[in-house]
Amino acid sequence: MPELPEVEVSRLGLAPHLEGQTLSAFTARRANLRLPIPIELAERLRGERLATLSRRGKYLLFHFPGAGGWLILHLGMSGSLRLVPPGTPAGLHDHLDLEFPHTVMRLRDPRRFGLAVWQVGDDPEIHPLLAVLGLEPLSDAFTPDWLAARARGRQQPIKQLLMDARTLVGVGNIYAAESLFRAGISPLRPAGRISPARLGQLVAAVRETLLDAIASGGSSVRDYVQSDGGAGSFQLRCAVYARAGQPCPRCGGSIRQVRQAGRSTFYCPACQR
Repeated sequence: MPELPEVEVSRLGLAPHLEGQTLSAFTARRANLRLPIPIELAERLRGERLATLSRRGKYLLFHFPGAGGWLILHLGMSGSLRLVPPGTPAGLHDHLDLEFPHTVMRLRDPRRFGLAVWQVGDDPEIHPLLAVLGLEPLSDAFTPDWLAARARGRQQPIKQLLMDARTLVGVGNIYAAESLFRAGISPLRPAGRISPARLGQLVAAVRETLLDAIASGGSSVRDYVQSDGGAGSFQLRCAVYARAGQPCPRCGGSIRQVRQAGRSTFYCPACQR
């Protein structure tokens, strides 16, 4: 699933081409993805100017002030957004187009778990999908004290806490595993049994990992590509993720794979305590 870095890379690639432009047409080739696509959007958005393209967690927020609200997009498990020339034929899995005079933003989603919904008003975060989201890990509010307060007394493994979107948004499986490796913390350790100093190291590691992933164009491990069709490369630099049985780049020991909450977890038992 595209996580925070992939969505931010998409935003960075799209915004310079789309912000300030007027929408020529909105085309939905399906009546629904994960949720129904509002049938009135084609009429509502035609001829409206896109003021800003922002991000909240793994959601992209397209502000059309003349239409009185926000188009909220989520890429689901397999979605990607690409810029293609006007008139480019749509493929089998190309479900949604935002057409501007000079380019078309196209949503490709083979598994159809993405979504496009509309939120009326000035604040998109009142939408139920966004209202429950936790803290942005790249914000100034993500501090060692904040994480220590959330971890205090918890028996929940620290990796599951990092991946809880109601606590912290966008830190998916790859980035949780790599952040914990960089901080030297076992993903199995109960969150409440990690010292404040080590939690401070983890905050720095999460931030560093996400910024490194954004700089690398994200991770292309399944269907994700950037807006120009290029692949991200962070997955090629992973120290532990998807490297079960291979040597740890730090100590040379063997990377271990276990299951946590139905997800694969990768870590070095020698380096991560």
